[in-house]
Amino acid sequence: MAKIKRRGQAGQAKNYLTRTQAVKKLQLSLPDFRKLCIWKGIYPREPRNKKKVSKSATASTTFYYTKDVQYLLHEPLLQKFREQKVLEKKISRALGRGDVTDASRLERSAARPDKTGKPRYTLHHVIRERYPTFADALRDLDDCLSMLFLFANLPSTSAVPAKMIARCERLCLEFEHYLIVSHGLRKSFLSIKGIYYQANIQGEDILWLVPYKFNQRIVGDVDFRIMGTFVEFYMTLLGFVNYRLYTSIGLKYPPKFDQLKDDQGAELGAFALEGVNIATNGAKAAVGGDAEYGPDPMLQAAVDKLVRQLKEEPGVESEVIVDAEEVPSDALDKFEPVAPGGDVLPQPSHSSSDPAELFAGMTFFLSRETPRQPLEFILRAFGCKRIGWDSVLGEGSFTTDESDPAITHQIVDRPVVQAAMSSEGDGEDNQTSQKVDPNQRYPGRVYVQPQWVWDCVNNDELKSPELYAPGAPLPPHLSPFVKTAQGQYDPTLPLEVQETEAETLDADLAEVDEAEGDEVDNDMDVESGNDDSEEEAAAELSEEEEDEEDEEDEEDEEEPATLQRQRELEAEIAGKAVASKTVDAKTKAKLEARKALEKKTREEAEDLERAKGMLSKKKRKLFEQMQYTNNKKSAEDMKLRSKRRKMEKELAKKA
Repeated sequence: MAKIKRRGQAGQAKNYLTRTQAVKKLQLSLPDFRKLCIWKGIYPREPRNKKKVSKSATASTTFYYTKDVQYLLHEPLLQKFREQKVLEKKISRALGRGDVTDASRLERSAARPDKTGKPRYTLHHVIRERYPTFADALRDLDDCLSMLFLFANLPSTSAVPAKMIARCERLCLEFEHYLIVSHGLRKSFLSIKGIYYQANIQGEDILWLVPYKFNQRIVGDVDFRIMGTFVEFYMTLLGFVNYRLYTSIGLKYPPKFDQLKDDQGAELGAFALEGVNIATNGAKAAVGGDAEYGPDPMLQAAVDKLVRQLKEEPGVESEVIVDAEEVPSDALDKFEPVAPGGDVLPQPSHSSSDPAELFAGMTFFLSRETPRQPLEFILRAFGCKRIGWDSVLGEGSFTTDESDPAITHQIVDRPVVQAAMSSEGDGEDNQTSQKVDPNQRYPGRVYVQPQWVWDCVNNDELKSPELYAPGAPLPPHLSPFVKTAQGQYDPTLPLEVQETEAETLDADLAEVDEAEGDEVDNDMDVESGNDDSEEEAAAELSEEEEDEEDEEDEEDEEEPATLQRQRELEAEIAGKAVASKTVDAKTKAKLEARKALEKKTREEAEDLERAKGMLSKKKRKLFEQMQYTNNKKSAEDMKLRSKRRKMEKELAKKA
């Protein structure tokens, strides 16, 4: 006789466990179970049929794989959580007995992890399990950096302790120091959410978001307990990554940290990097944060001596030349289509400039109204060694004197100040904290707005400072991470290149309508200025009506419908007859071209409908869905082009 299969013990029900069953099997509390699942990377699963999977009459909503829960049974953190639970029970039992001394002793022990008390756990083994190679850790660094930079800017509360914020800030600054030394930063973009950064580390592109330095408001609908669990994991991950990155370029980790400078707002300047010289058996050479890291002098001298000896020997020079010719050149491969008319492949290209040399040799001064932290980070990452700022922005600057003659570029973000002139002719500054006179500029110094730095970085070249002068309208700040597809709206190209034929004709006809509308308005203004009596005006109108009735029938066909309708409305408001005008040859040609284009569009639509009738129902629905998506994108692009056309017209009128 076959064995009877009971409900929930075979089939799909065997592969899933509900959250309640998983917590019961692991003998954990629900918060600890959530922590463990987040750290180990185990997430709820959605079964195909919840009815078959559910082992009870009540509907369960959260399911986990049975294998995942069994994997958690062997986790060493389980014992740590249980020890913590035992300690909490001891403290509550002592308080229940009224033994305050015993409870305080246990509480003091719990506050000192190095002694017998609250157990201390680490997530090092979890990091090694989830990221077996360093490349895996780099690929998962985007969310890690975004979360840690967010918590580094939060105010300390009961949900977000100050020690967590300080550690997040320190890890983020250490990571920025690595990018400054290695020049790994590539792009940056100012958005509404914050500042996006993109860096290339060992061939991996990493993109993260840094919020602006505003006062953050803590709201109650955010579960900081869950976010804190992620932050605890990410802090361990970034510590591992920073150690590996620092040692890969010959730096000691962790770098020396000056708490006094950090309290004074130095931030990046509070760290002193140390280089570890492997060639001299671990000899240490202390260097500053802006120093260059070169080879060992003794080793370099030995190499130079060997090269000189090789040059002095006869016949060596010719051999070296022959070998140099055999070395393949660094020329990039050119990708050409195999067949004529094939897809054009993107060609590889060298970077137009070295990131380490973009701002090299320049001395910047940041005005007090500019964002110091992101500007300092970007300028240092792209080769600038000397950056000064006002003393109110914190310590660690190259100079706090705005009149320093060594300054070559000054970044300002204030409007042009107009001085109030007194009767004696003395100029009085309306900004009391400003150290220089209104609109005063130091000779030989370039003044730019902060966007100049970002645009130079994203374009790999120094942009013209005149476009970013103080008070000047800035050019559009475009995202370097968006790649425009073929046929989409591209703000970098002129409007004439992207417009369709129909849009060009409509725009030209609209200009004609506007011009003739202005003429009608001028005529109305002239007529309203006359001082004739009402009787004379009525007589003139009646005569004009008699003269124009015959002309109106002859010229009505030549006039465009839009212009005719506009004149009728204006004449009705003014209380006079419609003054018809002849259409010039250019406008008539454009009207005919638009009619021909509309006819062609109708014919293409009819052909398309006939072709759709030959398709099967499934293919026709798929084609209609594709058409809907394409039409939606085209409408969005057309809206953007129309908006740009209006803006260009307004600018042309102002000019």
